[in-house]
Amino acid sequence: MMVSRAESAAATRAALIESALELLNSGGPEAVTLRAVGARAGVSRGAPYGHFKDKEHLLTQLALDAWGEVTLALDRLIADTEVDPATRLEQALLTLITIGRERPHLYILMFAPPAGDPAVAAQAVGASQDRFLAIVASVVGDQDARRYGALLLSSAQGIANMELSGHLGQEKWNTTGEELVATLVQAVQR
Repeated sequence: MMVSRAESAAATRAALIESALELLNSGGPEAVTLRAVGARAGVSRGAPYGHFKDKEHLLTQLALDAWGEVTLALDRLIADTEVDPATRLEQALLTLITIGRERPHLYILMFAPPAGDPAVAAQAVGASQDRFLAIVASVVGDQDARRYGALLLSSAQGIANMELSGHLGQEKWNTTGEELVATLVQAVQR
């Protein structure tokens, strides 16, 4: 079976993105070079340059893909009718915090200024934010969803950043990220 040129290009791009993500997770942004990504993906030296203008555009693509993952996770939460709205909101916040815990370099990229067209990044982030606002509205109502949504997202980012930096130590604050998220959701519930 012949593989079309478009299919081959898509497979190469996917391999490059997967390799870049592996390098990012293991060594941070400094470990991601187009040459290293190409070598890890097993493609020619020039292949990465045919798909990405430069390293910054590749890193931006990783961040956009991560926002896509968040959107899918939020879609799954919204579709799960077995979960009550407050628990769904907690899980939505923990989705973002978990990325910070498990893939800290990617998490930082998600909140970095994007390379290339900012409208593309705004669209990817906006899709996640729209889903999140729907989840928030199910707890606080449509009228207050944006205000509380911004408060909750910025708080989740603060929790993730404090965990990443080691400043949310159990011995100092006697709490966990999960407990803080539960406290936040309880505070905004009506």
